Amino acid sequence: MSVPQRRVPAAQRGTRSRRRTTSGGVTPSGTARRLVAGRRPRHTGSAWLGAQEPHPVELAGLLHEVSARLLTADTVTQALDRLAALAAGAIPGAVRCSVALIGEGGPVAVAAAGSAGETSDGLQYAGGAGPGLEAARTRTLITSDDLGADERWPELHDAARADGIAAVVAIPLDVRRHAVGALSVSLGRPGQPGPDLLLTAMAMAGQAEVLLGELHRREALTEGAAVDRAVGVIIAQRGCGVQEAYRILQDSAQRLGLDRVTVAERLVAAAARDRDN
Repeated sequence: MSVPQRRVPAAQRGTRSRRRTTSGGVTPSGTARRLVAGRRPRHTGSAWLGAQEPHPVELAGLLHEVSARLLTADTVTQALDRLAALAAGAIPGAVRCSVALIGEGGPVAVAAAGSAGETSDGLQYAGGAGPGLEAARTRTLITSDDLGADERWPELHDAARADGIAAVVAIPLDVRRHAVGALSVSLGRPGQPGPDLLLTAMAMAGQAEVLLGELHRREALTEGAAVDRAVGVIIAQRGCGVQEAYRILQDSAQRLGLDRVTVAERLVAAAARDRDN
């Protein structure tokens, strides 16, 4: 005689299927209760020491804020300032966040925010050695459990201790065709960072890479338009060819010690004033 199968209620089947949706296999019952109840886990200043992961809703909201703040920036420099400020306020346990970008042939662009770490940060970028620059050059995640005793950067020991900086996490940034860099998170307590900090910082860095690339593209278009207008002014004033006009603009920029775009904008503005008068 066959044994009849026990039917599982639909509500229980749905619960079982939901508990098998995470990458780790079975969703912890605490997480399921939290999602059903609609409560959000709290981020405390020491959450980076634990095993808690950021809540998906919180992370999605943070990345939306990153996109909104960076895409409305007027320049890449302003975007770096905003990214550093957002990271310092959002990443649990952070006492300082800095963002560095290294472009081809140009100086390191650095933006930072936070209540500590100014001396050790400045020493790192001035001396050309430290976790942030290491992450940018190797394009790998760099961590230091205790920067004040890390043998890789002995020149930062005293400054880190005086600044109250202990652990550091540096996430590489790769802005394709424009620059490499890193988002560095400085912490006031030593130890290995937990997944809460790492996932939040890496998600912000990944989002920032795309947005900074778009801002670089916009700046290039704006700069190209300004240079083209200035070349037109030079051709009209001197009756020369296009290549000669570009050379004149470049020579003027070198003589004045300014970048070509600044000289181009000033030239166009002066021509407009002359035309109005």
